[in-house]
Amino acid sequence: MSVGVGLFVTLEARPGKERDVEEFLQAGRSLVGEEPATVAWFAVRLGPTTYAIVDFFPDDDGRTAHLQGRVGQALGERADELFATAPDIVRLDVVASKLP
Repeated sequence: MSVGVGLFVTLEARPGKERDVEEFLQAGRSLVGEEPATVAWFAVRLGPTTYAIVDFFPDDDGRTAHLQGRVGQALGERADELFATAPDIVRLDVVASKLP
């Protein structure tokens, strides 16, 4: 499957909530497993309290379905509890890629 678009979501954990954020991201993996249009999904730590989600889709329809799906809903529901600032969601256009 090819990818054409993606998301880069930066998350800044509230002080003392780093472990909760990591558990939230680990739980998100199973949710995106149910999304056929989510070709690749990564949750990463960028620093002591900074995390990111990077994911890729074949097209805008797949990306929209993901944003409106269970992970997007869970992110919205728990944002005030887990994050110091609102998640920063950047929409990406893929220029080149390599997938297995």
